[in-house]
Order: sequence, then structure tokens, then C-alpha cells
Amino acid sequence: MSNRFRSKLSILIVVILTSSFSFAIGTAVGYQAKSVQAADEPSEFAIFWEAWDLVLAYFVDQDEIDFQQMTYGAIQGMLNSLGDQNHTAFLPPQVAQRTESDMEGSFEGIGAYVSSENGLFTIVSPILGSPAEEAGILPGDIVVAVDGEDIAGQAQWEVIDKIRGPAGSTVTLTVLHPDEDDLVDIDIIRDRIDINSVLWHQIPGTDLAYLQITQFAADTNRELEKALREIEDTIVDDKPIRGILLDLRNNPGGFLQQALLIASNFLPEDDVILWEQDARGNLSDYRSSGDGMAREIPIVVLINGGSASAAEILSGSLQANGRARLVGETTLGTGTVLRPFNLSDGSVLRLGVTNWLTPDQELIKGEGIVPNVVVEQKISTEMLDGRTLPNISTEELRTHEDRQFNMGLLFLKLAKPSAE
Repeated sequence: MSNRFRSKLSILIVVILTSSFSFAIGTAVGYQAKSVQAADEPSEFAIFWEAWDLVLAYFVDQDEIDFQQMTYGAIQGMLNSLGDQNHTAFLPPQVAQRTESDMEGSFEGIGAYVSSENGLFTIVSPILGSPAEEAGILPGDIVVAVDGEDIAGQAQWEVIDKIRGPAGSTVTLTVLHPDEDDLVDIDIIRDRIDINSVLWHQIPGTDLAYLQITQFAADTNRELEKALREIEDTIVDDKPIRGILLDLRNNPGGFLQQALLIASNFLPEDDVILWEQDARGNLSDYRSSGDGMAREIPIVVLINGGSASAAEILSGSLQANGRARLVGETTLGTGTVLRPFNLSDGSVLRLGVTNWLTPDQELIKGEGIVPNVVVEQKISTEMLDGRTLPNISTEELRTHEDRQFNMGLLFLKLAKPSAE
């Protein structure tokens, strides 16, 4: 291999080239990398080239050598060593394009939020009404094979690429359900997934509203404000709605800007929503702004281990500012703010560039948001949500197995308006 090619490949692997758009929990800031010469490589990088050269010289199946895949694998291995699981990630060009479109609220596939922890490809939650949910995929399911192919050791983007596909086609996932010992094969017919990120309904037999945010997509705050207007206009027994049960369970997060806008609807102006701390320890804060649409109505928030990223920002800010009581289980603890960097071949490096902290400056990464009232329940518990609640009676609600919902409802009934 020529020194010129090696130098260029070194730069591709270790240098971020440009940044131009906002994605996930990050906000993009224009960035131009400095020119890097091969001589600037860290001394530890020599061992990489030793291994690379041995592959080229001695690997028996020379026709199977794929420089692009080797390079992508090296990048993925580098990121894995950083320990920022479920956040910092490498996305090849085709996956980067798909992922960006996912955040716009529509795509084709099975409809599930996923993560990779300790080498296990795990379902965070199926999307409401999705083919995955209808087929029996559960939060916490561990996927071990796709269409009979063992996925052990594969990068998250590789597995997602295998699972995704055109509407009408079928994919078979071999999964291990939570609290079970035997693997099961689940056939899922892919479909077009249109995500409504905000759902609400009057809670049967009460003058209270259930409000669910399923993700923080590009237009989630717009959907939220529409729902809040409808809640404000709803009259029950000649009285307005007097409280909101806000459900952030199994919400995987999304755009930081949406989290800030949504928090500003609930928090008094100028309250701290979160702090950011960069690699040098510098702190900066984000505060609530604007008029806000729901700053006085009582709120109780439901969270669990599937609540991540922007969902943790929102729940943590409401808790720390004394605006809401949190009920459920400790959140996932993905406390880094991502910045997406475009690489020269169309792939994207989503890099955790700052840690986010609660308004009390508590680090969330690896710790999560701890609820005020802990209510544990099995992952397989059928949870009440914005899709099932309209079809349930008052008596069914009272005896439902979703203890987190009912405990949150109890505290909401006892809550008083913030203005009192």
C-alpha cells in the first residue's frame, strides 16, 4: 500500500471533515477540520497499520478484502472504545440518509426504537401501532438473528440495515423476550411508518388529560402546542381540564431544540432547562423562553428505563425546577449532546461533544433521572398509552396492570395548580 493512500486513509479515520445539519440530540455548528499530515498520527496508530499490512499480506481470502468495510469497522471500533453507548455513533452514507428521514416522522420498516448495549442489539420500544408491536415485539427484547443470520458482533447500523426494507416485505427476527429463557422467531411484515409524536386523551372518569410524547422529532413542539390548545378548550362537567399526566416512557429522545421548546411550554420563563459541559469543563445553560402554554396546570410525568436523551432533559428539568413529580423508573442515562459531522463520503459521525446536566448540575450520563416515586414493573407489562386509552372504561382503568400510570394518576388528582 502506498504511503499516499495510507496517509489519506489515516485522515479519513481520525479526522472529522465538516458539519452542516442538525440531528438527534445535537445541534450542528459549522466546522472545518485542520489539515492533518500522516506525521501527526499518534504513535499508538502504528499497531493499526501493522495489523492492516498483515491482512493484506497473508489473509487467505484476498478477494474478500473490502477497504471500505475495513475502514468503517475501524471507525466503529474507535467509537466503541469511548464508552458513550447509545449515543456516539458512525453511520455509513445510506444509513445516514435513512436516519435523517426517520426524524422527519415517516419511513418504511418494522417500526421500533433500538440500542446496542454490551454488544447486544436491544429493542428500546416498538412504535405505537407499528408492525413490530402488532407482531409481538416487546421493549427489552434482545435480537440475536435476522432472517436466520446471527448478528453477534455486527455494528448497530449493519443490523438496522438488515431489518429495514420496503413495505410489504417480511423479515424474521429471532429474539429473547425479557424474563424468558427460550428464543422465539417473529415474522414481521414491514410497512410505512408514519409517526405521530404527540397523542392525548381525556382520562376516563376524570377531568384530567393524558399527554404522550413518543419522540422529539422535527415538528413535535408544533404537535404539542396543538394538543395543549385542545386540552385548554376541553370542558368536563362544566369545568376545564385541571391536570396533565405526561408520559415519556420509552421515548428515545430526538432533537435538542425540540426539547428546549417543549420545556419552555411548561416552565416559567428564564428557568434553567439544562447545563452543558464541554471537554474542557466549560459550562453553559439553556433557559426557558417565550410565553409558554402550560405553565400553571399541574403535571405528573411518567418515566422508565426506555426514556432517553431529550426525554431525560425534559423530565429532569421539570423535576429540578419543582414543576412536576416524576413517577416510574430511572431513565436510561444517555446524557451526552450529539453533534453530527458529515464525512467526505456521505457517512456521518454523531459525536458526543458535551455532557448535559440537570438544572442542579447533576451529571446524567450513566446515571439517569431518578423518579420522585419509584414504581417498578415488568418490561412486558401492557402499558396504557395514547392509542389504547380511548378504548378503555373507567373500571378497566382502575384495575389495569399499568401501575405506573395509576400511581401517576393518583398523584395528579392530589396536585394543585402552580399558581396557587
